[in-house]
Formats: sequence, C-alpha cells, structure tokens
Amino acid sequence: MSTEEMSLEDLFCAVDDFCRLFLPDWHRQQLQCGERKRRRGSRMVLSEIMTILIHFHQSITATSKPSTCSMSVGTWPAPSRSGSVINRFVALIPTALVPLCVYLQTRKGQETGISFIDATSLVVCHNRRIHSHKVFKKIARRGKTSVGWFYGFKLHLVVNDCGELLAFQVTPGNTDDRNRYPVWSKASPVSSSVTGAISPKNSSRRC
Repeated sequence: MSTEEMSLEDLFCAVDDFCRLFLPDWHRQQLQCGERKRRRGSRMVLSEIMTILIHFHQSITATSKPSTCSMSVGTWPAPSRSGSVINRFVALIPTALVPLCVYLQTRKGQETGISFIDATSLVVCHNRRIHSHKVFKKIARRGKTSVGWFYGFKLHLVVNDCGELLAFQVTPGNTDDRNRYPVWSKASPVSSSVTGAISPKNSSRRC
C-alpha cells in the first residue's frame, strides 16, 4: 500500500514501526568522538515529526503552520497538543532528515518491466538574484527546462507503469536528463522517458 492510500493512523503506525527498527541500529552505528553527549528527548517523538512532514507534503495545504496545527491539535493524541508543536517543530525537522531518507528507500515500488524517467527543476532563487545567491553557490547550476531557464538543481525520478517510485537522484541544474545512467540502471531493463529519451542499452526496444 502506498502512503497516498494510507489513512493518517495507518501512516503513523507504518512510520512508528519503521522508527522502532531503524533508530536502535542507527544510534549503534554512529561514530563516537569520545565525548559524552546528551540525547535530550522532545515532547514529540521522531515518528510524529515524520508523519506530519509526510502528511503535509501529500496535502494541498499552502502553508505548514495550518497543517501542523490542524493535525496536532485536531486529530493528534493529547500528549502532543502542546506549544512545542508550533514553536519548536521547525527546529525539530532536521532530526528527521536521515530517517526520512531511509524510510523513502523502503517505500519503493516493484519493477513491472516498464519504467518511465523524467526530471523537474528545483529552483533555489530567482534568476535576477543568481549572482548574489550564496547558500548553494558551489553546487547549484543554471539549467533549462521546457518553461525556461532556472538556477538550482534537477530532481530525476524513475517510476513504473503503476506510478510507483523506483529510483531518484538530485543533480546540478545543468545536468542533461539523458546522461543519468546511474538512475536508469536502478529501474527496469526496459526504460523509457516520458520525454522520449531511451536508455542506450535498450535503444532497440521501445515500450
């Protein structure tokens, strides 16, 4: 079952089960610097933070604050209905980055023999502010899509004919979509792009 087909309760249970298995191994494999560090817990557990983030990106809510408020106050269990949900939620988001990346790997679909690859732009700033942009200055690049030029990155996705995610990769904006062979190799042997680009290994086979 995909996350889009899950109810909020089913999504939380799936994420919570993942966290129960992942967190002990993750903490055990982290490198130690020899110093004793505190692991101060928050009122929101990691599975709650991850569930809110996933549910928010699946919703059509324009801003995160109304979504967070409605979930935590309206439908979330009583222990989570505290001011920290609103005031500290943004500060807690970085703690969920690595677990979210690992959880995404567990939600990939099955290969069906037909795969589609496409890319979308991830704009980091307006074109007029390219020269003054500093955050991603060393890794972001200028690129061009069907709607014009942009500055930032490209998100390459591979899905099967059921719309399930098979592989993904983030590259600089000037990367040619047809040169993402590492992404293509993770998909089915019969891979074609919705834009018409065909894997060189299967140029003689078209879906």
